[in-house]
Amino acid sequence: MTTLTPEQEQQIIQKAADCQLKPVDWVTFAFDWGFDWLKGKFIRTWQLKILQDIQDRLADPETRYMPIQLAVSSGHGIGKSALISMLCNYVMSCFVDARIVVTANTETQLRTKTWPEVSKWFRSAINAHWFKVNSLSIFSISKGHEKSWRADAVSWSKDNTEAFAGLHNEGKVILVVYDEASAIHDNVWEVTEGALTDENTVIIWVAFGNPTKNTGRFRECFRKFKKRWINYQIDSRTVEGTNKKKLDEWIEDHGEDSDFAKIRIRGIFPNMSARQFIAESDVDRAYGKHLRKEQYEFAPTILACDPAWTGEDDLVIGVRQGLMFKILEVIPKNDNDFLIAQKLAAYEDEYKADAVFIDQGYGTGIYSAGETMGRVWRLVAFGGKATRKGYFNKRDEMWKEAKSWIKAGGAIPEDPVLRDELLSVETIPTADGTIRLESKEDMKKKNLPSPNRADVLALPFAFPVNVKTHHETATHQNAISDYEPI
Repeated sequence: MTTLTPEQEQQIIQKAADCQLKPVDWVTFAFDWGFDWLKGKFIRTWQLKILQDIQDRLADPETRYMPIQLAVSSGHGIGKSALISMLCNYVMSCFVDARIVVTANTETQLRTKTWPEVSKWFRSAINAHWFKVNSLSIFSISKGHEKSWRADAVSWSKDNTEAFAGLHNEGKVILVVYDEASAIHDNVWEVTEGALTDENTVIIWVAFGNPTKNTGRFRECFRKFKKRWINYQIDSRTVEGTNKKKLDEWIEDHGEDSDFAKIRIRGIFPNMSARQFIAESDVDRAYGKHLRKEQYEFAPTILACDPAWTGEDDLVIGVRQGLMFKILEVIPKNDNDFLIAQKLAAYEDEYKADAVFIDQGYGTGIYSAGETMGRVWRLVAFGGKATRKGYFNKRDEMWKEAKSWIKAGGAIPEDPVLRDELLSVETIPTADGTIRLESKEDMKKKNLPSPNRADVLALPFAFPVNVKTHHETATHQNAISDYEPI
């Protein structure tokens, strides 16, 4: 690099100070656009838009110290690594004692793609001599600031999130970058979110990625947590410098609305991830759907109860009649079986239920309490043998019936927890094609909640049920004859 005169050095320092709240100005100034490896390159429109959005937030004293959270879902080849590099250089250059953490979906991605790109941009900046660039870190050469003014490439583990828990830099600046964010575990998101609480601190959190998964925290940046994030969905065909001919070939080969095109070109989340059991489009059609009473009142009414497994879970009671399903009550884990049995009996009478199914796992006490009350209920062993072939166990069979019910026009309440649970359950590949879903235990290992509400939707499909005669309804006798094997 050409040696700078003291006057030139002072000009750069002054420019960095002037650009502290102006990332657009710094990025335009700091790199030799049009020369060397940047010859023919320029800040792309979408990159400029994001830089400008950050600049607008920083310019407003009301939003300057509120976390700036940006989620970018895109197709391939749009230049996200370049923007990551620009952001890192801007923050490191324009703030004293900046703290930056960059992570990616895998350690390989971080070491071989994301960080080499960041390092290349730092070495090319007008102030490259301000920093020491290492294999997984960049820090200030200013004496005494090596540990406090730095950027680090940090690989993550769902069971080891300390590096993200310590993201505090009160009164200064923090930048967190997620690359290929779809595959970053929810634990890391939660720990990062909890750490970004410093007052009077500029906090920028950006998450980039191809929308490969239809579940997880990156997906929820565009759905459940949309109001907390500035969202961008970028079609590769709209970006300067992408290979439009190749992209058009992909569209021709796979179709505009294929999941391949959505993920790799359009930046749209797929209808289903590779192992997702129930499609989002099907759940969306059922969600909040209104049915007239005459559309379901002729069908048998089935009450279902899924007791809580652990203290973190809820006990859920629901009812299905034909294409209608609703949640009646959600209760924190309660070991008073007689109290729950009283609730079930009351609902049974209120809805004139033709059957009551209880998950056998933690429901035997409730069932026994019901017996002492003269109730004829039925335990369902989720892990028991399926009635029909092609299913790993009874739970898989019930979920398949619930899936078919949703596709056939079933209506579910506007319950975001139920919606998320229906979308979160994935299949486990089997050699013989048997339908097998991941267990509740497997889901907890992935830090996903137990799908108690969704299981209550599936429970009424355990066995066929007929509408009781008036005599049976009044006496609760002979109800067991209604439960014929499939």
